[in-house]
Amino acid sequence: MSDADRFEVELKFPLGDQRAVVVEQLRTMGATCGETVPQADRYFNHPQRDFAETDEAFRIRSIGELNVVTYKGPKIDSRTKTRREIELPIGPSAQTAEQLAEVLTILSFRPVATVRKQRQPWHLTQSEWHFEIALDEVEQVGSYLEIELVANKAQLAAAQTAVLDLAAKLGLDAPEKRSYLRIFLERTQQPARGE
Repeated sequence: MSDADRFEVELKFPLGDQRAVVVEQLRTMGATCGETVPQADRYFNHPQRDFAETDEAFRIRSIGELNVVTYKGPKIDSRTKTRREIELPIGPSAQTAEQLAEVLTILSFRPVATVRKQRQPWHLTQSEWHFEIALDEVEQVGSYLEIELVANKAQLAAAQTAVLDLAAKLGLDAPEKRSYLRIFLERTQQPARGE
């Protein structure tokens, strides 16, 4: 699937004290659990437009030594967080991420914030769908579950329905529409920029 035709369909839910129940439900459904990894998402705002206003996001994600640059376009669905997503791996090492951050700053991109989390990935295949599920412990934000599918334009409506159906099977019915970045900025009393 080309990046021009790649969309992320996602829902995120606060877990509170439901984590153990949700984990048991995932196991019962046949989901497999991966190793918990630390992630640091460093967000930047565009020099000529405010991503908080345009509903876009641009970040460098570091997962240990692995680094990925991600652009997320505006949301195109009110029921789920569906948006175009382009991800580009860059060289490994903390130095590579620092160098890219420096280049972006030189080009007048403005650093917004770094959101840190511990992510436990889960994988679930149902019908033709391969769900990526994440149990996240986000610093200064809380405990959340994310359900995600990657789809092309022709699959969007079906992918959105599949994500909503899985959330319902897990007993999750109050999605969090705000990004981790927005929640982090609100909790740390910083102005919302660049999400």
